[in-house]
Amino acid sequence: MSHPTGADDRFPAHPFDPFSDDDKLHEECGVFGVIGVTDAANFVALGLHALQHRGQEAGGIVAHHPDHGFNSARRFGYVRDNFTSHKVMETLPGPLAIGHVRYSTTGSKGNTAIRDVQPFFGEFAMGGAAIAHNGNIVNAEELRRELIGRGSIFQSSSDSECIIHLMARSYQKNIPERMKDALRRVEGAFSIVAMTRTKLIGVRDALGVRPLVLGRIGDGAWVLSSETCALDIIGAEFVREVEPGEMVVINGDGIESYMPFEPRKPRSCIFEHVYFSRPDSILGGQSVYETRRQIGVELAREAPVDADLVCPVPDSGTPAAIGFSQESGIPYAMGIIRNQYMGRTFIEPTEQIRNMGVRLKLNVNRALIRGKRVILVDDSVVRGTTSRKIKEMILDAGAAEVHFRIASPPTAWPCFYGVDTPEREKLLASTMSEEEMRAHLQVDSLRFISLDGLYRAVGEPKGRDARSPQYCDACFSGDYPVRPTDMEAKGFEFRQQEPAE
Repeated sequence: MSHPTGADDRFPAHPFDPFSDDDKLHEECGVFGVIGVTDAANFVALGLHALQHRGQEAGGIVAHHPDHGFNSARRFGYVRDNFTSHKVMETLPGPLAIGHVRYSTTGSKGNTAIRDVQPFFGEFAMGGAAIAHNGNIVNAEELRRELIGRGSIFQSSSDSECIIHLMARSYQKNIPERMKDALRRVEGAFSIVAMTRTKLIGVRDALGVRPLVLGRIGDGAWVLSSETCALDIIGAEFVREVEPGEMVVINGDGIESYMPFEPRKPRSCIFEHVYFSRPDSILGGQSVYETRRQIGVELAREAPVDADLVCPVPDSGTPAAIGFSQESGIPYAMGIIRNQYMGRTFIEPTEQIRNMGVRLKLNVNRALIRGKRVILVDDSVVRGTTSRKIKEMILDAGAAEVHFRIASPPTAWPCFYGVDTPEREKLLASTMSEEEMRAHLQVDSLRFISLDGLYRAVGEPKGRDARSPQYCDACFSGDYPVRPTDMEAKGFEFRQQEPAE
């Protein structure tokens, strides 16, 4: 099992990455599907390449050709290393294909088997179907126990396989109806891309926590994607977002829309705006880049400080650092440079090399930093280990002061909706106040954007509506919009948050 190592801990590395200290939230997954083009799998490979930031552990593609049936390829590693050769792509012919890039959020981390790599395929009485999903089914273990008790045989540890088994047990007469039947049993936050022999299907959970968009190529081809940036790479036109709770079924005759879930007030993931989505994507009608720049503006208003330079922690802190600089009038500078080319085979990971840690990924621009009071802008603080190492590098380079400004509120609660977060007690903000975190990191000042400030940055002028929050912000507030059933069974104490004063 080989897998190139991510360039830094802003992007999820393979579980065996010797340089990863697991101090960032890992993206969930990315899904992509195309219908109505020659060699759809090639389009899917390009789309998955654009979604690589959402999952770098493994990827897979399933395609269908009227003469050759369903074919699939699943591989560990990057899309560029697995789905660019003619030898692989010629095994995936046909005008219809779906794909998935993965970072595991269930199962045993570090022991991922190829059988866990999506999309999954199932053969039904009315024909085959493949399915891939981004997110998490919070009652998957409960469903799995029930299905195994009724005779189902599971081949993987993935949530998605539960949907396949539920579809197989449905008495509905076609696959879209069977999928609707299955999804009514499912709880959680997810976006699904699926396919039959003739149809491309997209589904978004009732709250719309995980994103899914619809695009078009020319007059007759359609695309489903986790983000709009993946539409751009294949020249597709963005049509609209799949609505929360909506199921779209696309074939040669056009698009049919269904609403299989009980209607609920949408609560899309606010952390998509902060970190997960690519800055060149459009999310909820807003530029992700502009939202992140505005987060920096709000941070400068909420937490001003006298300093000489505003420096991003590459790369996810860059738009917020630009906004902070523009609002504060303090010059923006690239005080930290990221090594774009550090790969897994760079050098044998001896203990001495391991101890170099972040220095192999990031380097301080010493001539710029020396003697300066530096504001470092980062997207989040999870365990705090990376932040301490970066602070030490800045001080070693001769900085006079180090001030951290964080472009998200304190991450104090784990996510159960498809984001790989540490257990709560390992989250720095779950046990420390802001001042205690400042002392722990040993910096001159530390400030996080407030939850209201974050809401203002994403376009809510009055901030967060405490009685009816506009977004899923459970990782900051502990207010979980979907009861985490499986985690409760393991002892997690779920509590609905009281409305703030």
